[in-house]
Order: sequence, then C-alpha cells, then structure tokens
Amino acid sequence: MDGSDQRQYPLGMEAGVHKVVAPPRQSTVDKLKGKMKETFFPDDPFRSFKGQPARQKWLLAVKYLFPILDWAPRYSFSLFKSDLVSGLTIASLAIPQGISYAKLASLPPIIGLYSSFVPPLVYAAFGSSRDLAVGPVSIASLIMGAMLRQAVNPSTDPFLFLQLAFTSTFFAGMVQASLGILRLGFIIDFLSKATLVGFMAGAAIIVSLQQLKGLLGISHFTPEMGIVPVMSSVFHTTDEWSWQTILMGICFLAFLLLTRHLSMKKPKLFWVSAGAPLASVIISTLVVFLFKAQKHRISVIGQLKCGLNRPSWDKLLFDGTYLGTTMKTGLITGIISLTEGVAVGRTFASLKGYQVDGNKEMMAIGLMNVVGSCTSCYVTTGAFSRSAVNHNAGCKTPMSNVVMAMTVMVTLLLLMPLFAYTPNVVLAAIIIVAVIGLIDIQAAYHIYKMDKVDFLVCICAFLGVIFISVQEGLAIAVGLSIFRILLQITRPKMVILGNIRGTDIYRNLHHYKEAQRIPGFLILSVEAPINFANTNYLNERIKRWIEEEQCAESKVTSLQYVVLDLSSVTTVDTSGIAFFMDLKKTIEKRGLELVFVNPVGEVMEKLQRANELHNFFGTDSLFLTISEAVISLSSFIKLSP
Repeated sequence: MDGSDQRQYPLGMEAGVHKVVAPPRQSTVDKLKGKMKETFFPDDPFRSFKGQPARQKWLLAVKYLFPILDWAPRYSFSLFKSDLVSGLTIASLAIPQGISYAKLASLPPIIGLYSSFVPPLVYAAFGSSRDLAVGPVSIASLIMGAMLRQAVNPSTDPFLFLQLAFTSTFFAGMVQASLGILRLGFIIDFLSKATLVGFMAGAAIIVSLQQLKGLLGISHFTPEMGIVPVMSSVFHTTDEWSWQTILMGICFLAFLLLTRHLSMKKPKLFWVSAGAPLASVIISTLVVFLFKAQKHRISVIGQLKCGLNRPSWDKLLFDGTYLGTTMKTGLITGIISLTEGVAVGRTFASLKGYQVDGNKEMMAIGLMNVVGSCTSCYVTTGAFSRSAVNHNAGCKTPMSNVVMAMTVMVTLLLLMPLFAYTPNVVLAAIIIVAVIGLIDIQAAYHIYKMDKVDFLVCICAFLGVIFISVQEGLAIAVGLSIFRILLQITRPKMVILGNIRGTDIYRNLHHYKEAQRIPGFLILSVEAPINFANTNYLNERIKRWIEEEQCAESKVTSLQYVVLDLSSVTTVDTSGIAFFMDLKKTIEKRGLELVFVNPVGEVMEKLQRANELHNFFGTDSLFLTISEAVISLSSFIKLSP
C-alpha cells in the first residue's frame, strides 16, 4: 500500500494484513488418536507412566487398580486414630439408616445392614476418595422399591422380590463398572445440576410422604409414589391412625430436627446430629420394651437373625419374564447412585485439595455393587449426609469405611436381637430428617436468577416426580435437558458485529451500544460448531439479515461485503463446507462478496481441502482478523450514485 491509498480505516487502526495459515498436517490415524484421547482420556491418567522403567510401570498400574496400595504402606497409628473416630461416628448413623432405607426399598431390614458391611470393605480397596462413606441411600432405595413393586408384590412374594433386588443391583454394578472401564463417565453429565436439584427435591418430598404410613401407624397404604394417591391413602385410612404412634413420631421427629439444626448452626457439634438417629433407636426401643408399647398399636421391626451376609449369587434371577424389569431398574438406580457418589466424592476432595478420578470411582462403585449383589446387598453408593459426617469427624483415609464395616459386623453378630422392639415410627422419622437435606431451595433460587430455562427444567423434574412418578419425572427432566442441547445445536447463536470507535475491536451490536456498523459491510459471527443439524438455519438466517441490510442500506454506501467471523466455530463437517460453498454462490448472485475471518484448526483445514477441489474462494477472501478484512477491503467500497 502506497501513500496515495485513500482507504478510510476506523480510528485507531493501521493497515497490515497477516496471512491465515492452515494447521500442521496430520495423518488420519494421528487425528483419530488425538480425538479418542481427548474423548476418553481427558485427564491423561497414564501421564505418570511416561519415562518410567518397566518395573515401575507395573507397580504404578497395580496402584492404579488398587488405590489401597498407594496409601496403606504409609499408614500410621495417628491416621488410624482419626479414622477410628470417623468410622465409629458414621457407623452410629449407618446402622439406623441402613435399616430404614431397606424398609424404604420394601426389603427386609437386615438387608440394609448387610449393605453397610460388604460394600464399604470393597470400596476401601478400590475407591480413591478419602471422605466417601458408603452404604444404602434414600433415593436409590425409593426408586428400586417403586420400580420392582410394579412387577412383584413384596408382601405376597417376598423371596421373588428379593431376587429381583439382588439382580437389579448386579445390573447396576455392571453398568457403573462398564462406564468406568470404557471411560464413558461423560454420560452421567446429562443429569445437569438443574435436573438433579429438582429431582432430589421431588424425591425427598415423596420419600417423606411415604413415611406417613409409619408416622401415623397406618397398616394399609398405597404402593404408588405420586403425591395425589399418597395423600388420598392417608385421608381414606383415618380409622387406622394411632395416636400413640403419632405422639412418639412427633417427639422423635422434633428431637432429630433439633439436633440437625444445632449441628448446622455449630458445625463443631456435628457428632450431635450424627449420633441422634442411633440414640433415637436405643431410646425408642427401651420405651417400647419397658411399656409393652407394641401391644398399644405401635408396630415394631420384629425379630432379626444374627449372622453375617449370606451368599446370594444363587438368587440372581435372569429369567426372561423379569429380565427387562431388573435391567431397567439396574440402569436407572445405577446411574442415579453413581451420579450422587461421584459428585459427593469430588465435593469433599475439592475441600481438602486432592483429586478424585471419576472413572476410577465408577469402577469402584460398580465393583462393590456387583460383589454386593452376590453377598445379599442391594444398591449402595456414597451418601452425602454420611460423607459429610465422615469429613467433619476428621477422616484421613478410606480406612474409616473399614471401621464402620467392622462395627456393623459386630452388630450383625451380637446385637440383632436388641432391634426386635425398635418401632417403625422412629425409622420413619429418621428417613424424613435424612432426606430433608436433599431439598436445596437456595440452589433452586440461584438457578432461577441465572437461567430461566434451567429453572424450568428444575421445576419439571420436581413436578414430574411428585405428581407422576420418580422415574417418569427424571425422564421428563433429562428429556428437556437433551432437547435444550439439541436446540442449541440446531439453532446456534449468531450476532451482528460492529466496531468500537477508536479501537480495532468488534463486538455484538446489541450488547455494546458504543459499537457502530461499518458502511458497506455486514459482519456476522457464528458462535457454535457448524454441522448438518444447523446449516439450513444458518443459511436462512444469513439470507434474512442480508435482505434486511439491503432494505435499510444508506444512500451513501450500499452493502458490498458479508464478513463471516469463524473464530468461535470449533469444528465443521461436510454439510458445513457445502453450506459455505452454497452461501458464497447465493451471495455472489446478489452482487456481494463473502469473506471468511479467522477459521481455526479443523475448519481451516477443511476449507483448504474444499478449495483445492472446487476453488471456491481466493486469498483475498480470507483474513486473520475482522479489522484486517475491513482495512483491506475498504478501498473497494463503491459509493452509491
């Protein structure tokens, strides 16, 4: 450019054009390897293997598969003292919760204790979280009970129901372990935060309403989960209400809520709420025993046999009649419990400043459920309430799970007869207080303030759970989340850019009021990948903008260039390339010229290949920045006559 150049540059710009270059060439195999690595190994779990001798690599591989070998050799008595306190503390919570959650799943109470013995031992060997406390959880128990009751009545055929529970647990474990082994953990990301907040709140309300059976002393109660049939059942059985049961339930519910409130206000007193459920069980059992309350319409658990878990691999039922039910139940409970366990593990890991390998956690949780299904256990995972107590009690390693398991073992061997007089109303109160923490009103409010569409998903999950059913409510919320993603893919955001006066910066005209249009130019930015799902939309949208621009063009300068900023387009497929070619032809028919700005990586590479085949654009149609495009092309702008 010489001194006679009369181009009008926006203030603050200087003429100068940089060449747009294609990325370094890679073979198809190298590209595939790179994509596979980023898809399945984004955390590069084997980076510590690089540069190590063969013996060290084998040792690292064994430690990767068995995390216990990483911390056990360095274990000390001081660490054990902390884990001992933590383990005993969470055991005091796990024992009453295990019994309660088993009843929530319509399983014998002893199964809940079995599930608090074997799975924690498996997790201690294979898990990577120091804080996760393993055992049955309310939501998975509720879903399993609700889904299996649709196929079998646990009252008329308890053995078959138990078989289906063990088989569902086996499938849940297989799904979880497979996701970890195949590095497919991103699948659980489809359960967005908004979905989980609404789902958990709805499930917590349904769980609480189900406990009205125990709190009111009702014998005949609906097996359905919706709020309408539950409340209808409550008010149609008023003749079964027991004032003795109601009085005891209110007293212990108030006691448990008070201890929970105290621990929330003063975190150092966490042990108060942690020990309250076990204290409630002991006190209520003594009251029933001393006053013979079971003879006054207060129902009790009844006799429980002493002994450790019995093998149950022979009870796994793969009969075609129930295979679909058990697989579906296993899939849903497996995904839900896996999501909860991984999220809880990562939460407490971030608080203590260490890393949790999500895929390793999936393998550990899956393996413990597969083993659990063969040892009379049902679906288990890391519960938030139990893990919070474990964290606050000062746990240092997964050994706290071993201590908890040993405490449960002693209970199974020696203390089971003591639970014979434990009233069901206290178990109902324990469940209600445990699930109250799942209702996160503050999180829902934050979602509402940040994103109204996400809040709609949250509300749909909530309403779907309480008015239809747990699984349908979850399906609706996940469906809405996926629909939103599809909308974002098929209707990508496009904006018109203008220049901020005095700079070479171009920004959204509707966002930055100081941004100004450049006469003769229509500058558009696509802020999403371009593929077969959105090319028609992009084509129609750009044509409409061109028509609007030509209708509104000034008397001084007419529209001559359409500038397409591709900086935010990370990838493009063959349909996208065909879209570029068709768009260029359409624009040229209108007497305009199409210009590309800053195509990155894969986009530039595919544009270059398409150009080699079809020669559809020249070097004067490709620029590194918008400002360089405007500077270079301004001299060619023709004034309107």
